Amino acid sequence: MAKVITGRMTHRHDGELVVFLIGMTINKPWRPDLWWPPFRAMPKMLRELSEAEDSGLLGHRLMLEGRNPTLVQYWDSLDKLYTYASERDAEHWPAWRAFNRHATRAADAVGIWHETYLSRYAETVYVNTPELGLAKHTELIPLTRTKPLSPPDAEHR
Repeated sequence: MAKVITGRMTHRHDGELVVFLIGMTINKPWRPDLWWPPFRAMPKMLRELSEAEDSGLLGHRLMLEGRNPTLVQYWDSLDKLYTYASERDAEHWPAWRAFNRHATRAADAVGIWHETYLSRYAETVYVNTPELGLAKHTELIPLTRTKPLSPPDAEHR
């Protein structure tokens, strides 16, 4: 079990921040021949990204909601995310092609989706929790009253 860090904490990260959600919807659980291959492909991609010195992937976490596994990824660059997605010699390209081949056979068996968010501001608050979320993949620091809890330009909206 992860160690609980007592007190109020937040994260510190300078530069661009991209939150990328990618998930699948297992519409026919009785057809693992169609949903298991894309599910199994993701760990290979994550390993490849983690081993690359400057891939841009800061970290990730898996969330499960019924038949809808979702992977939250934190990136330090939108360009690096898009570059990886289009590299023909990386793990993503053959996995995407294989998914599309399988999807034409049984389009309603499994779905794939993603959302990409480019953030110029991210607020995080962790109170008496283990290191998790964005702070786990950037820098965990004590939350002080000097750190604003709203975007710097909130009064201009």
